[in-house]
Amino acid sequence: MFFFCGFSGLIDFQNMLNKLLENKFKIFGAILIVLGLALVRSFELQLFYDPFLNYFQNDFNNLPYPQVETSKLFFGLFFRYFLNSALSLILIYFLFKDIDMLKFSAILYVLFLIVLLGLFFTILEFFPKASWLLFYVRRFIIQPILVLLFIPGFYYQLQNSKK
Repeated sequence: MFFFCGFSGLIDFQNMLNKLLENKFKIFGAILIVLGLALVRSFELQLFYDPFLNYFQNDFNNLPYPQVETSKLFFGLFFRYFLNSALSLILIYFLFKDIDMLKFSAILYVLFLIVLLGLFFTILEFFPKASWLLFYVRRFIIQPILVLLFIPGFYYQLQNSKK
């Protein structure tokens, strides 16, 4: 019985290796796109105007918001969201090769952009003591968090549709 279980495990491992080799282009591409997302993060100080980068690194609970140039901040956040979203959409298409999924994701990204930027500037303008709320809304704008939700969700959806 032990030999049989070991042999079965070996076959499963070999099947997994074969699938990895078959999908090596997809894996390599996905790694490159993730590296692109990492580069956006690494060069954030050079690429984007965002006085909140330093503000949120300190004990910001009792500090007033930093002085900001609103239009410059808007375009900095918009550009960063755009770069992260574009790379995320490329990753989603690269992994799933489904144009409908890509369109759905793009619509969600646009809706989230409108809602998140609206919330961000509303909090910034009208709620000077809501630094934690501003922190989390900003986090959704500047980090590719949505792709971390979309990929498992789409994978689950594909698995369920195959059944």
